[in-house]
Amino acid sequence: MDILTLFVVVPVLIVLAMVLFTKDLKQARMVTLIGMLVQLGMSINLIVRYMDARAAGNHAIMLFEKNVPWFSEFNAHYHIGVDGVSVLMILLTTLIVIAGTFVSWKIDYLPKEFFISLIVLATGVYGFFISLDLFTMFVFYEIAVIPMYLLIGIWGSGPREYAAMKLTLMLMGASALLLVALLGIYFTSSAGGQAPTFDLLELAQRKMDFEWQKIFYPLAFIGFGTIGALFPFHTWSPDGHASAPTAVSMLHAGVLMKLGGYGIFRFAMYLMPEGALFWQDFFLILAVTGVTYGALSAIQQTDLKYINAYSSVSHLGLVLFALLMINKTAWNGAMLQSLSHGFITALFFALIGMIYGRTHVRDITKMQGMMRIVPFLSVAYVVAALANLGLPGFSGFVAEMNIFVGGFMNNDLYKQVLTAFAVTSIVVTAVYMLRLTGRMIFGPTTKIYTNLPKAFWYEKTAIAILVLFITLIGTLPFWWLQFIEESVNNFIQPLIK
Repeated sequence: MDILTLFVVVPVLIVLAMVLFTKDLKQARMVTLIGMLVQLGMSINLIVRYMDARAAGNHAIMLFEKNVPWFSEFNAHYHIGVDGVSVLMILLTTLIVIAGTFVSWKIDYLPKEFFISLIVLATGVYGFFISLDLFTMFVFYEIAVIPMYLLIGIWGSGPREYAAMKLTLMLMGASALLLVALLGIYFTSSAGGQAPTFDLLELAQRKMDFEWQKIFYPLAFIGFGTIGALFPFHTWSPDGHASAPTAVSMLHAGVLMKLGGYGIFRFAMYLMPEGALFWQDFFLILAVTGVTYGALSAIQQTDLKYINAYSSVSHLGLVLFALLMINKTAWNGAMLQSLSHGFITALFFALIGMIYGRTHVRDITKMQGMMRIVPFLSVAYVVAALANLGLPGFSGFVAEMNIFVGGFMNNDLYKQVLTAFAVTSIVVTAVYMLRLTGRMIFGPTTKIYTNLPKAFWYEKTAIAILVLFITLIGTLPFWWLQFIEESVNNFIQPLIK
């Protein structure tokens, strides 16, 4: 079996093992953890083999391709392959699922079903990142989205049914727009008398007519952008985060929302470059609005989850903003920001869940002096806050530097002005992050919380994984960029010719 198909098959085997052999929480979490560690080994092996192939002079757009017919009647194929961006996204997914497993170590309600739902979600994400056929990509996209309804609706808190239904309806509505765009691409691909196709690389060679691109590009952008927190289609995200259990918030923000920017990068802009240029200014306004709106909304919140949720809207808006700038530096920043945001926001939600599990409070006005009570969690929270506001040495800094430098590299004054507006989000982020840590972490101790339990080993393990990679990206950015740059060069060429 090929190296990429294993990323779909192994999770299925884990689910089967869970169904057949697990009876309690201990067995469910151990099977999940062992399975995810196997996938981590697979991810590391994929990275090593990818680096060896590139070092050996293999400069194909995609490596480890497999292409077999799936639905012959529609010329839909199980066509998979990866480039550097895909490889890093797979690693991100694996690490966050492992961290989420540790964070959910003590879950007591339907643990087997909970871990099965997490694994199914991860399976859809893996399949999405390796897909090179639009039909296959859409199938895995739906597999990734649907479990969110169950994970929030069953294991969530607060108005969980409302949040789960709102998330599902908005993402399904976006999927409908995306499906129309994909079918439009499929049927217009037969314009030259050839058989219509869903194949990404073949579609790129056929070059869709500009008039069709103008119609289908905005549908694809909104379809993908909705899951990537595109303003004003982002409103499902804060409510979903607020009601989701901790591990689900981690996967939701850290992995699932990355499908939006990745889909725009991989499919929408690559297949419809003229449409991307035609709609560029319109979507730039929406992206910049999302960046500033998310930051300004976060500064007004007192609920920890809502602060991080609106912060995610702002920082994921930077991914869309960078892609719309259409230059290599900005695109490098977009991919780095996707990775950086995945680790940082997962760390935030993990810590929020750990603190809430001890205090049963998420209101920052009711928590003070956490550094004296839970020092390990507090230090980790300070690290997450500093990384989020872009302190040098952490992943947020190198990602945002590439984005903003790429934005100012445009000679167009209009784009430079929009970049200046986007840059202001850094200042706002610093304000709410410093206010948050100053009040909650370093304020006077609240007497009611003086006897909280310290961090457990499984919590420390999850935190250590995420902090490690936030630091590795920040201190060794060029190692990560060697994966990103060649991929960006291949996919940006149709837009800058």
